[in-house]
Amino acid sequence: MIGSMPECSQQSLAKRMGVVPSRIVVLIDELAAKGLVERRRSEKDRRNYELALTREGAHLLNRLRDIAAEHEADLCAALNPSERAKLAGLCRKIVAQQELIPDVHPGYRVL
Repeated sequence: MIGSMPECSQQSLAKRMGVVPSRIVVLIDELAAKGLVERRRSEKDRRNYELALTREGAHLLNRLRDIAAEHEADLCAALNPSERAKLAGLCRKIVAQQELIPDVHPGYRVL
């Protein structure tokens, strides 16, 4: 989410993930300690910080995207493009019915 949300702050990330901001602080501290994310002063509001992927963080994210794409292709090899689209739509329907947050692992809410 950090890589895809322009001007991403800890508060906006917490809101998007549906968790309290204090949980995000711990997560960002861990990612920063690993050199994957950095906090930068906001250009629009110097009182706030924005989150950004470091070069290493962006590289790791790209590697993970490639791995995920390979896994999805392998998992869905028996499906044609139309069937894959239908499966994705059905999964989105389940997410909505279960009141899950898109792009957030449901287990993260209960940690």
